[in-house]
Amino acid sequence: MNAIKGIYQDMGAEFVTSAEEIAQKLNNIKAFVFDWDGVFNNGEKNGGGSSSFNEIDSMGTNLLRFSYYLKNKQLPQTALISGEKNESAFFFAQREHFNASYFKIANKKWALDHFCNIYSIQPNQICYFFDDVLDLSIAQQAGLRILISRKASTLFTNYAKQHNLADYITANASGNFAVREACEMLMGINNSFNEVITSRMHYDEIYQQYILARNLPPTHFYTYNNRQIINADIKL
Repeated sequence: MNAIKGIYQDMGAEFVTSAEEIAQKLNNIKAFVFDWDGVFNNGEKNGGGSSSFNEIDSMGTNLLRFSYYLKNKQLPQTALISGEKNESAFFFAQREHFNASYFKIANKKWALDHFCNIYSIQPNQICYFFDDVLDLSIAQQAGLRILISRKASTLFTNYAKQHNLADYITANASGNFAVREACEMLMGINNSFNEVITSRMHYDEIYQQYILARNLPPTHFYTYNNRQIINADIKL
């Protein structure tokens, strides 16, 4: 574990919580939840209000879920929670068979509460990837918090550290494959990275079983209206 920790510290990442404790927290995780803007991209929008993602980060989320499957013999729950409506996020969530995609929810804690209730999990069983102020209501409760770094947000990063709202701060900035970095880090300190890569490389039986199971659940879309979380009719 010290070797893995050293690799990421040399890159410029920060273990606010020790790597050993992060590994212990990971044992309790049952769900991976991601913010969208500023996590899978740098937060820039096009004229239609959409923001992109890259396949490097996408593969990271898939490998992380596979590592969970190898260890637990079942899939983790997965969700996107965004304050905005974003067609790319909808496409990503459906293509990757995330369980849920939340959007246009000003107070993300409402989405967290709904997600936990639907999937019968506790907030401390969630690993949360985030980058900004709107995410702190979830980071305050999540069991494992991955803060996507951004040099422009120095005071915000310090706030998150001082108030125990982040466990790991990525070396790479938002929009620069930080999700992939964090996913590989988690697999590394969990001692599953080599097994994951070897299995995927050979597309062996256990990976085929995983991908079949991963692709079965439909993606559910939710938004907020009239003081409640409601199902959203998203056409892709």
